[in-house]
Amino acid sequence: MVHFQQADRMKQLPAQFFARLVQRVNHYLEQGIDVINLGQGNPDLPTPDHIVASLQEAAGDPQYHKYPPFRGFSFLKEAIATYYQREYQVTLDPETEVAVLFGGKTGLVEISQAILNPGDLALVPDPGYPDYWSGIAIADGKMEMMPLLEENQFLPDYQQIDQASLDQAKLIFLNYPNNPTGSIATPTFFSDTVQLAQKHDLLVVHDFAYGAIGFDQQKPISFLQTAGAKEVGIEIFTMSKTYNMAGWRIGFALGNRSVIESINLLQDHFYVSLFGAIQHAAATALLGSQACVEQLVTTYEQRRNTFMNGLRSIGWNAKAPKGSFFCWLPVPEGYRSEAFAEALLEQAHVAVAPGIGFGKTGDSYVRVGLLTDEHRLMEAVERIKSGTFFN
Repeated sequence: MVHFQQADRMKQLPAQFFARLVQRVNHYLEQGIDVINLGQGNPDLPTPDHIVASLQEAAGDPQYHKYPPFRGFSFLKEAIATYYQREYQVTLDPETEVAVLFGGKTGLVEISQAILNPGDLALVPDPGYPDYWSGIAIADGKMEMMPLLEENQFLPDYQQIDQASLDQAKLIFLNYPNNPTGSIATPTFFSDTVQLAQKHDLLVVHDFAYGAIGFDQQKPISFLQTAGAKEVGIEIFTMSKTYNMAGWRIGFALGNRSVIESINLLQDHFYVSLFGAIQHAAATALLGSQACVEQLVTTYEQRRNTFMNGLRSIGWNAKAPKGSFFCWLPVPEGYRSEAFAEALLEQAHVAVAPGIGFGKTGDSYVRVGLLTDEHRLMEAVERIKSGTFFN
């Protein structure tokens, strides 16, 4: 068997940090040990019935058995434009300001291929979603981390970024509601971001994966609601979290026309768009009743309240997230994130994601996903209580 060497760009890819977590959890499961896995980010609830029914009906339509249009059906792009007008009062041209994506993850990796040349600099949140790093690595770009600190509400402090880096940077990634911290952005922060981008010719890429999930009657805002946002940036929206459609792999890039054209052009060479029946069902989700979304947010908020109250009762004090379905929890004194996650798994059989996997600034935290029912979350609390972590 001939062993063919990988291209150099493959060797530049960051390690998949969380693969080891999955292996460790599976090790316990194979021994018949019940592990409460709070380390994942995979929605646990099914896609709403009316969306599934729309797919089932559309799958029988012969028009969807052919290749779809390269850049997606117009009805789907019109649907997301209608959604943004209804939800955020943002006007989008469906044909020039919308790109259909194979899930938000794909767009977040593709954008670096479409915009960065070798050696170009991107500003990246720390902690942040690791696939930002992957796209930059494939493009042979460079990264500079922006620390997200609790004293700044986990928003980057633009005053702390070196002036030379701002002048050199071509791209900046943001993500609110934030994974992993659960923080949300303010209108003032987004306004400051637009001004920064205008001054330094920066492309803003706002990852809006958790855009529908805000708590305490506070709806997260879209970056595109900010004056001037479409001139300097795009937003990546996904159906995965809002409608529990993670396995369906469908999302959108929205905003600046030149960037949308670049994404579309790149995808012209990779894909022939998505199966038409999935596009049909996605339009149904976007245009139909949003009661399922409201119920989903209520469910996550109830889980958050139950879990955070439980943690406080055992002496693990942390701020409750304002959005997303993640809790960002400080590790006890004497631990770093990976050692604490390992101890939780070993002693309590509770899996969490070590913060170091999201960047160096995250090493004092672990991420917990609210992706199981309240009973199971409280069982996790009881297991943690029985350990030696907060005694």
